[in-house]
Amino acid sequence: MSSADLRAKRPLSPHIQIYHWHLTLVMSIVHRATGIALYFGTILLAWWLLAAASGPAHFDFVNGLAGSWLGLIVLFGYSWTLIHHALGGVRHFIWDTGHGMGKPARDQLALLNIVGSVALTILLWVIGLVVW
Repeated sequence: MSSADLRAKRPLSPHIQIYHWHLTLVMSIVHRATGIALYFGTILLAWWLLAAASGPAHFDFVNGLAGSWLGLIVLFGYSWTLIHHALGGVRHFIWDTGHGMGKPARDQLALLNIVGSVALTILLWVIGLVVW
């Protein structure tokens, strides 16, 4: 058998056009993306803390940026990212205990992760704005 015949009989890996997207696949991708986004948000948090330690002029500048409409959108996104990633970690911890591995349970945990992260983020911001 020639090498061309062997290559022709190899199984093909699924690609984006034929692969079936399901909720847990999307959640896996979002979990990775939120992990990457947390690096950038944590750099902004460190910048804010360094500004607070550097004196009032620098702190007022950074705090003014964070308090602008664009800064508040970034902070809202960072808080959602943090909560979503943390709930994703809880979901993975549940799987590590051997629970929630069936298809209905996996989908329910994924939906709880989405709904929970949005609800907790809104609740956090409502409480923050009331206290502020």
